[in-house]
Formats: sequence, C-alpha cells, structure tokens
Amino acid sequence: MKTLVIAGGTDGIGKALAEHALDRGDTVVVIGRNPGKGERFLGSARAAGALGRAHFVTADLSLLAETGRAAGEIAERFPAVDALVLCARHYRSRRTVTAEGFEENFALFYLSRYLLGRALAGPLARSARPVVVNVAGPGAPLDLIHWDDLQLSRAYHGGAALGQGGVLNDLLGTAYAEEYGTSGIRYVLIHPGVTATGFSGEYDAETARHIHSMRQHAKPVGAALPPVLAAVDTPPAEALSAYVEGRRIPVDSGSFDPGAARRLRGLTEALLAGR
Repeated sequence: MKTLVIAGGTDGIGKALAEHALDRGDTVVVIGRNPGKGERFLGSARAAGALGRAHFVTADLSLLAETGRAAGEIAERFPAVDALVLCARHYRSRRTVTAEGFEENFALFYLSRYLLGRALAGPLARSARPVVVNVAGPGAPLDLIHWDDLQLSRAYHGGAALGQGGVLNDLLGTAYAEEYGTSGIRYVLIHPGVTATGFSGEYDAETARHIHSMRQHAKPVGAALPPVLAAVDTPPAEALSAYVEGRRIPVDSGSFDPGAARRLRGLTEALLAGR
C-alpha cells in the first residue's frame, strides 16, 4: 500500500485520485484550503471504513507560510511518502496579490509546488519508488515566460498567468530532476486534457462564457485519471518525463531547457530569500 500526498485533493482530479486511492487501501493526505470540503472528505472516508487512512491538512497554498507549515506537518507525521501529486490551481481574471506580496497565480500554481517538492524530498527519498506528479500543462513554448516580470505586474491576464505557470512548472520539473533524480525520486508532468473539474476560479463575464463552453466538451474526471494513476503506480525509469493526454512528449528541448531551469531556480530562490 502507498502513502499519497495530494495538493488540491478536495476537487476534480485530485479528489478522484484521493477517493480511488482510499478505496484500494492506500493512505491519503489531502491538502486544501476549505475546511468544509476537508470534513466532507473525511466523512466519506469514515463511511467507507477508511478513516484511519484519510488525513486532511488545512492550508491556503497561495500563502508560502501555510505551504511550509503544511509540508512540515506532513513530513513529521509521515516519514516516507510514495507520491506527491500537485493539482491545486485557481484562475483569476483580475490580478490579486496575496498578504505576502505575491501575485496569487504565481504563488499557488508555481511557488507552492516548488516548496512542497523540496520540503517533502526527504520523505519521498525514503520510499521504494517515489514520484512527484505535477498536473500542469507541459510542452508550451518558453517564450510564454515574462522573465523580467514573472508576476505579470504590467500586463496581467488570467490566461497568460496560467499559461506561463505551465511553462514554469516544466522548468521546475527539469530543475527538480537535476537536483533530486539521483536520490531515486521521479518527476512526471501531466496534462490530462480539458477535464470537467470544478474549474476553480473567479471569472469576468467573457471568460465565464468561455469556461461554460469548455465544460460542454470536457472529458469526465474519471477519463482523466488513468495517466495520473499510472505515474503514481509505475513511475517511469527516467528522472523526468512528461505526458499530454496519455502521449509521452520529449523533455530534451523547449520548455525543459536546463539552462532556463537553472535561471528560474535562481530567480525563485532570490524571491524567497527577499520576502
């Protein structure tokens, strides 16, 4: 049986994965910001006789202090973690700055994933076949990155923020594999395709119409789960891999450039050091 940590596990793909893993006997730790959804998760586990294997950690992952606290609690309670699955993100049509001074999409979609992966590297390395599964959107071009304005203070658009975030996560995976690959941790980036999740976000009228249209053609959550489960259960042999709708894509060029990954890591560390 495995121990899974799922960031964003109260909705969508993360929730479906949590329920599936509990049903088959795994231990599941869900991180989410909504205590009510956490209680419902635990209530479902109780009804299924799996309460002892279900755990909920309340944290707003757009806040770095809460991300760090949550990771610390998990590392203390679970000395070995088999899989860290990163699903949390939230669309905002209007640029929003967190109490810590970071643009929210950048903080939630990128910085929290950066911090969780590093904070839980120790417990992951103690597993026999550890893996980080980053549900993002691999393979987009590097020129989506605003290197001189990573938090889009001058020309914010919600779609641009998420598009850039996908590329930042490609580079995050590249840097992580370079740093931790020798410890046995595998890093898998997955784009499951447009899926009928909760589409967490706050939308202006035009974007809301677009989201409504997307929902009509989106695949059900169950259809998006197999590639995530495959990565959790049978991580690839390579330190870094990426998949789009089940199709493996190359990670030797483009948004997986090692030089760009090191550049981003340096900028990230400088940001974190200065907060």
